Amino acid sequence: MAHSYEAYIDTYLAEVISVAEQIDRTALARFARVIEKLQQTGGRLFIFGVGGSAANASHAVNDFRKIAKVECYSALDNVSELTARINDEGWDTSLSEWMKISKVSSSDAILILSVGGGSDQTSQNLVKAMEQAKEVGATILSIVSRDGGKARILSDVCILIPVIDSARITPHAEEWQAVVWHMLVTALAS
Repeated sequence: MAHSYEAYIDTYLAEVISVAEQIDRTALARFARVIEKLQQTGGRLFIFGVGGSAANASHAVNDFRKIAKVECYSALDNVSELTARINDEGWDTSLSEWMKISKVSSSDAILILSVGGGSDQTSQNLVKAMEQAKEVGATILSIVSRDGGKARILSDVCILIPVIDSARITPHAEEWQAVVWHMLVTALAS
C-alpha cells in the first residue's frame, strides 16, 4: 500500500495551525513577564526536560542566555553529574538534588519542558524538581501537553499545548516548546 505523504503533511500542518489558533496568548504574555523580571533582577532560569525535551532544554538554555540575556542553566547538560546522581541517589531526585547545590531560590525560576507534565508514575524527577522549587519559592513555568499533569497544577504559568490528534502528541508538544521559547526570547530581545 502506497503512503500518501502529501495527505499526511497536509494533516500535520493543519494540526500545527490549530495549535497556533488555540494557544493561550495571555499565558504566553505572563511567561514573558516572568522572564523579563529575571532579566531586570538578575534572577536565574533553570530548564529541565527528559527525552526529546532534554535536548530542547539544552537548546533553550543557549537562547535564553545569548538572546534574552538571562543567566540560565540545565542540569541535563552535565551528563557526568546527572548520571552519578541517578546511579547513587536515584532518578527521581536527580534534578531536585542538583537544584539544592545550585542554590535555586525565590529570585529564580524553573522551566519544565514535558509532553505530559509528570505524574505519580512518570517523570518523577521533574515532579520533585517542581516540589523543590515550591519549597524555596522559585517561580515555576512549564510548556506541556496532554492534561498538563503535575506541571499544570504546580506551575505559576503553564503553557498547555492542545492535543489535536493523540497519535502526534509528542511531536507537537516538543515542536511547540521550541516555538514558544524562540518567540519569547526574540520578544524579550527586541
